[in-house]
Amino acid sequence: MTIQRLIEDRYGLPLCDHFPQCGEEHSQSGHTTQPTEDNSTLRTILQHASARKFESEKIQESLMQLLFATAFSAPSKSDLQQVSVVRITDPSQRKRIISSNPKIAWTEHAPQFMVWCADNRRIRKVCEEKDYPFANDHLDSFMNAAVDAGIVMQTFIIAADSVGLRCCPISEVRDNIESLSMELNLPEHVFPVAGLCVGWPSESPSTSMRLPLNITVHVNKYDDEEALFRISDYDHRREAIDQPPTEKQRQPERFGIADIYGWSEDRARQYSVPLRSGFGCYIRKQRFNLC
Repeated sequence: MTIQRLIEDRYGLPLCDHFPQCGEEHSQSGHTTQPTEDNSTLRTILQHASARKFESEKIQESLMQLLFATAFSAPSKSDLQQVSVVRITDPSQRKRIISSNPKIAWTEHAPQFMVWCADNRRIRKVCEEKDYPFANDHLDSFMNAAVDAGIVMQTFIIAADSVGLRCCPISEVRDNIESLSMELNLPEHVFPVAGLCVGWPSESPSTSMRLPLNITVHVNKYDDEEALFRISDYDHRREAIDQPPTEKQRQPERFGIADIYGWSEDRARQYSVPLRSGFGCYIRKQRFNLC
């Protein structure tokens, strides 16, 4: 399958429909702006799909170490490297985590389960050891650590995808964040960003159609004047190939059964219910200054 076809499958329309300038061009140096068809990195990312069902086969430890080495090669704000990952290898510990958060019960059978954490503690300890002031005790410290953790986790996912593994990030580990934090023995200035399951997939997971680039890519200034119209069009394209069954519609007792249950209907219903409203209190308990 060509890269152009992979793009069309991912977005449900030809990329050049809204970006006519994306045709083949050449820079002044003569380099083509179009990637060659043997670009395995682009193929891996374009074909990414999350999986929740895995084979029982274990992942060799040497491969896990290779994936971690690759992941932690990701960009890092000011080379601060504010990321830590906690691997859950004790089955009893995994069961305790699940028991306090039944929504992630499916993770019990994943070959690998880990929690990626933003770690602002390390640089603070370095400053303390050198007797230098830590003069950045404000919201940006939280932001930098959280972004770093997300970048490293995503790099791990790409690396895992490239060798045939599949992953599923799990924001729901933060639903009972106090319990998880105690279970992982997280000290001040360290907090969970997301869980991650990894394994050899037992079935071929399907890719999710993404919002078109004319919604997400802005030029020179932010402009969402036509966003709702374009989202409606996206809803219809996505529903045509991925119509969720009626029983999977969220909160039918509150909102009824929708004839057209697209992405926007599903996500609006999801966010009509408070989620993790105590997260800010937890972050403050971890001694982050959010001013």
